[in-house]
Amino acid sequence: MPEMMSGLEAALAEALSPRWEQRARAGRDLVPFADVPEAAQALVGLLLDVEDTAVIRQTAEALARVGTVAAMRLIALAVTEADDNQADWLQTGILDALVGPDGMRDVAAACGKLVRDPDEAVRRGAADISAWTGGTRC
Repeated sequence: MPEMMSGLEAALAEALSPRWEQRARAGRDLVPFADVPEAAQALVGLLLDVEDTAVIRQTAEALARVGTVAAMRLIALAVTEADDNQADWLQTGILDALVGPDGMRDVAAACGKLVRDPDEAVRRGAADISAWTGGTRC
């Protein structure tokens, strides 16, 4: 377990890097920790990165590839806070992840749960994701 925590701590530190490459790597490395509050907060920040759209796209893609409820919940939260440019890159990252044969099924299953989330922002973001994915229930 200490190895997992050192990986988490390293990724959290990289999420604050001035270099976009390190922030994008942090987005990918934090995905397994999406249900850990500190990682979730960092991931939402990376999904809304104001300095580089590659960070947004790669983080959204990594989360959507995992397709868990925790991962998709973070994207849904980011969608509700995103400006138009950020939303475009969130959408691109999600669609990149759905290219594989299993992607759509996992995302649809996670999103099916998010439509009943107690947080109205999550429900609203899930509805936007659903529209982006051609009506896949999100």
